[in-house]
Amino acid sequence: MSRENVRAKLTAEGRISGETFAELRGVYAVWLREVKRYLRDKMRIFSAVTAPIVWLLLFGVGFSSFFRQSGGINYINYMFPGIIAQTLLFTSVFLGISVIYDRQFGFLKEMLVAPIKRISVFSGKMLGGATDALIQASIVLVLSVFFIPVQPVMMLACLPIMLLTTIGFVSMSIIIASRLKTLESFGLIMNFVNLPLFFSSGALFPISSAPGWLQTLGYLNPLTYAVDAMRGLLLGHTIISFSQTTFLYDVIRSLLLGNNMFPLWFDLAVLGGFAGVMILLGAVAFARR
Repeated sequence: MSRENVRAKLTAEGRISGETFAELRGVYAVWLREVKRYLRDKMRIFSAVTAPIVWLLLFGVGFSSFFRQSGGINYINYMFPGIIAQTLLFTSVFLGISVIYDRQFGFLKEMLVAPIKRISVFSGKMLGGATDALIQASIVLVLSVFFIPVQPVMMLACLPIMLLTTIGFVSMSIIIASRLKTLESFGLIMNFVNLPLFFSSGALFPISSAPGWLQTLGYLNPLTYAVDAMRGLLLGHTIISFSQTTFLYDVIRSLLLGNNMFPLWFDLAVLGGFAGVMILLGAVAFARR
């Protein structure tokens, strides 16, 4: 290879690496803006603590006696993973409202004409929203130690499930918000989306005992698999030992079998597929704006 060809190749590689770095800086800038907006809103953090407690008091305490009379498990224990999933869902889907705010104040147009690709703008907003929802749901997850006997390692094992869930729903929310122009229409559509997703996920009751049409809806609902995975981990149905002698065996057994409605690997596969599809659709939606 001649000296000129080597110089041209190095120049091209330097240009590509420079462009990649610029795109990553753009993603980071948008992500940081979303996270700072969340952390400065103290009421949102406060609601992360109070809202789950209200749900537990209204539903958990009210139905606990009924479940005990029916020979079931403690209903608050059963319900708590669903409350974490509810926090992920409700927080994630309403984070898309930032797209409408940015459009109304003209900031979205400034981001779209910035010297970075539009997929970088989408990625920054998606990762920022996912971070916000993950922080809020993690607060609820920590509160679980006051209600159910859960091991800290099981709480850590829930984080990948929570991350995949919030990435999928934040992306879905951004896709919907990118097609709407008013806050009122966004709120109406999100409420229409939220409630069927939450009540058909098995968060409050086992969908295996529901009517056939509701079971079908639950199996099509990605939130069902987040609830199923976290319930297995937090309530001890999926056993992962951190003993050096049995760790590998227990991990493989839990992933392949498990004692939940679905094996843990299947829950993760569905959530990962859902997140991947939503990211792809979101990237396409922003590229066409």
